[in-house]
Amino acid sequence: MLSLLSQHQNQLPVGEVWLVGAGPGDPELISVRGLRLIRQADVVVHDRLVAAELIDERRKDALCIDVGKRPGHHPVPQQEIEHMLISHARAGKSVVRLKGGDPFIFGRGGEEMLALRAAGIRTHVVPGITAASACAASAGFPLTQRHTANNVCLTTAHHCDERDTSNWSSLAGDSSRTLVFYMGLSALGRIRNNLVQHGMNADTPCALIENGSKRQQRTVYCSLRQIADLAAQHKLQTPCLLVVGNVVSLAEEYQNQNRAVSAA
Repeated sequence: MLSLLSQHQNQLPVGEVWLVGAGPGDPELISVRGLRLIRQADVVVHDRLVAAELIDERRKDALCIDVGKRPGHHPVPQQEIEHMLISHARAGKSVVRLKGGDPFIFGRGGEEMLALRAAGIRTHVVPGITAASACAASAGFPLTQRHTANNVCLTTAHHCDERDTSNWSSLAGDSSRTLVFYMGLSALGRIRNNLVQHGMNADTPCALIENGSKRQQRTVYCSLRQIADLAAQHKLQTPCLLVVGNVVSLAEEYQNQNRAVSAA
């Protein structure tokens, strides 16, 4: 990795912003380009779920700003974050906006990109590994599988204006689709009820994945009917991803294989 990094310039163009995906939590899952940008930026503006190890990779003289949001607590409003990025870029700084997962998947990266473009700021996007793929992989099942799941839907159970605009009939109506709910821990009962009421089998396999890809990851495998009760029983906390679909049943083979290796 070091040889790859050394092939690039040591300084970034000033007055520009990079929207960088930090990945799902494990600091080693960031891209080579993303790590290089963190190390070179004048200003790093980061979210709550970004690994501390990545933030520590910044230059010692770089300005570091935490704008992280927590459930029910948004100390730095989104418009203020956008204004901050614009101000630092206009002041002649190279700015990295470091976001958990991927900037363009429930990361409000699109909003920030549009605000920066409207202000005349040159903006770049560096993709990151999103929680859906990382959590599924670390929990031992794929999101797609031939003859089991031929499509994936990434959705959110959190709606900023409290209006649920989800098309539950569509979400529940395709048994060959894997559903991934971001930010759904507080809405598990509502998710279960809506899916079942719109025709999904209550025995559909599910996985609740807390702190996906991190050392402290916890995964609860269950049926759709059990998600709310087991989340409460195990006292799961955010960040927690819900995966619904028949691919989750493939994790059983993965778990059995791991047990066999451990016993050998």
